[in-house]
Amino acid sequence: MSFSGTVKEELLRHVPAARHCQIAELAAILHFCGHYVSVQNAEKNEKNTVNVYIQAENETVIRKCFTLLKKTFNINTSINGGYSKKKKGKSASCSILLEDPEEVRQVLQATKFMDKEGRLCDLREPVSALLIKNACCQRAFLRGAFLAAGSMSDPEKSYHLEIVCTNLAQAEQICSILHSFQVEARIVQRKKYRIVYMKDGTGISDFLNIVEAHVSLMTFENYRIVKEMRNSVNRRVNCETANISKTVSASTRQVEDILYLKQKYGLANLPDNLREMAEVRLANPDAPLRELGEYLDPPVGKSGVNHRLRKLSELADRLREVRKEQ
Repeated sequence: MSFSGTVKEELLRHVPAARHCQIAELAAILHFCGHYVSVQNAEKNEKNTVNVYIQAENETVIRKCFTLLKKTFNINTSINGGYSKKKKGKSASCSILLEDPEEVRQVLQATKFMDKEGRLCDLREPVSALLIKNACCQRAFLRGAFLAAGSMSDPEKSYHLEIVCTNLAQAEQICSILHSFQVEARIVQRKKYRIVYMKDGTGISDFLNIVEAHVSLMTFENYRIVKEMRNSVNRRVNCETANISKTVSASTRQVEDILYLKQKYGLANLPDNLREMAEVRLANPDAPLRELGEYLDPPVGKSGVNHRLRKLSELADRLREVRKEQ
């Protein structure tokens, strides 16, 4: 099972104790996965009724919806035959159908998708602020939203969590709730959808904590620790490799300059301090500056050695320029 699937399995088992939180989570599932189905009544005197159809590709969503309907409204319904067969070009899915008019009214009014006069609200419009006024209900709503439309990548490979929304208002509401928990999220358009996403490890960790996926949070943090340690070691190795490369390059250039001076100018013609420095460098081409300074008499510090070697290089460069002009 993918890491995203593991998170959803954990969220499936987490059912909030408070009824208002149960309703908030159910509202999120209806918001992302619910549809109205108009039913034509056979009797002329009766008005047309509406069924509620909840469909999702992930069975976890439907199982959670089943649990919430049972615990919150004592509605016993059934999952439509598990996964239906795949149709050409479409993913397999499972569903729940609410047909009883009283049950439909009860659920839709509780989730604020139907007013007291029986008028329906668009399921894809932002949910009522009354449903998510409390922090606990906001947590429940985000939990339902991730179950219904969310996914995340394997943290061993990359950090990416997203919730797929059908419109901008839907995405902005998700972002607004996340911002209330001090979690930064962005919105990007992908084809006809708006995607709320996070790529920051800290933000994803905070999200898992908000939706109360605590076991997955610990697993995610373990991945982060290992990855950060690995990155830290790699950075240190790269830094040391770069320093070694830089030292070797500088040493090679210094030896070349000294050999050029020896051939074209003569080391005996150098001042005593520079001549001694040149001889020590030629005798120890791989030694660091601090070690070179210890070979001098009297010993010289790292900055003094660097100063003398720079003088030798400058003298070699001037000699090259003079010979070019000639």
